[in-house]
Amino acid sequence: MARDLTVTEVRLTPILVSDPPLLNTQGVHQPYTPRLVVEVVTADGTTGLGETYGDTTYLELARPLADRLVGRRVSDLNALFTDADEVAVDASRVSGQADVGGLRGVRTADKLRLSVLSALEVACLDALGRSLGLPVHALLGGKVRDAVEYSAYLFYKWAEHPRDVAAEKDDWGAALDPAGVVEQARTFKERYGFTSFKLKGGVFPPDEEVAAVRALADAFPGHPLRLDPNGAWSVETALKVAGELGDVLEYLEDPVLGTPAMAEVAARSRGAARSASDEGGGGRRTGVPLATNMCVTTFAEIEEAFTRGAVQVVLSDHHYWGGLRNTQHLAAVCRTFGVGVSMHSNTHLGISLAAMTHVAATVPNLHHACDSHYPWQSEDVLTERLAFEHGAVRVPDAPGLGVELDRDRLAALHRRWLADDGRLRDRDDAAAMRIADPDWVAPAVPRW
Repeated sequence: MARDLTVTEVRLTPILVSDPPLLNTQGVHQPYTPRLVVEVVTADGTTGLGETYGDTTYLELARPLADRLVGRRVSDLNALFTDADEVAVDASRVSGQADVGGLRGVRTADKLRLSVLSALEVACLDALGRSLGLPVHALLGGKVRDAVEYSAYLFYKWAEHPRDVAAEKDDWGAALDPAGVVEQARTFKERYGFTSFKLKGGVFPPDEEVAAVRALADAFPGHPLRLDPNGAWSVETALKVAGELGDVLEYLEDPVLGTPAMAEVAARSRGAARSASDEGGGGRRTGVPLATNMCVTTFAEIEEAFTRGAVQVVLSDHHYWGGLRNTQHLAAVCRTFGVGVSMHSNTHLGISLAAMTHVAATVPNLHHACDSHYPWQSEDVLTERLAFEHGAVRVPDAPGLGVELDRDRLAALHRRWLADDGRLRDRDDAAAMRIADPDWVAPAVPRW
């Protein structure tokens, strides 16, 4: 008997999840971060799961977009995407400024819609897979690898949140200098087996962050290293750092803001590397590869970035790009232009990690370990956390995403959201920093 895969209900549950005091160029993470858990329920009783950002901006769009899904089959995703632009976006929610704190990039109506649609698409694919008895990766064409490698995501970090903020304690301790960063990396390696490391930079003057990367290279010889200052540097600073770390960096991520500046760094870095090689100085003839999740976040931004040689690796994020199928489309475009592809991470839970793992398993040209914040998150909404083995996550072969929702935990995290007075329902790293430093103003970029 054919199963009725018509969507009868879409449940939207905003939650607040504990987050450590991780530093970036704009400030520090708040003690709790908002996420949105999506459940798509079909007429045959199947429930599929999705997850995305939970800030107020996204919640305002989630209900009208979810309502358009009711009455459709879970496989009817193209129609959902094609008529989504009929859902109006409050003009005050759209910003023309780049968000250099690593949150969302430049916000446009289309990007906001895609971030919500990504969770709806994942939930539909999860429900479809559960109904058919197939894993999501099979619905995407099948996996090409049995495990997906992830990179340890290192942060400069306080030992705890400011004293006047009620927050969950963590056992990571502080990391505010090269020794602290190396110790953090060592903990990541011991606990999860990671073999590559990414440092979130833009926090301290570049010389200090160069010293931290050098310390990592000394402590973990041969391990791929990345540095991401979230566009905090000038072109000249980026070139200086690229020259100093060219022999140890796998790539340098968004050292400057915008495609024109990235293109200038890439061109001048290549030129300097060729000159050094021609003079017998060694080094890469192509310069340090540049990666981005800030200047290429939509298909419309690809042409300029690729034709100008501004980036050599695109870090996809299925939330930004509108889901798993668009992630595959992006990977195909990257392959066409000879551009590398990997995955960006946000403060996600296990539903998103499972979705990332499924789609990453289907991308042939995934040659860099993916980012993941997941080890930093002490809380989750799953009955069983996903595990890292030797720095990788096994690709689930169970139907759908292969994860199950812990409804008691979801309810508890939703009660936390309900109890909040509104201060934490929108991520604001600068506001969190002002609790410790009332005079803090998010710095203009380039910061150095």
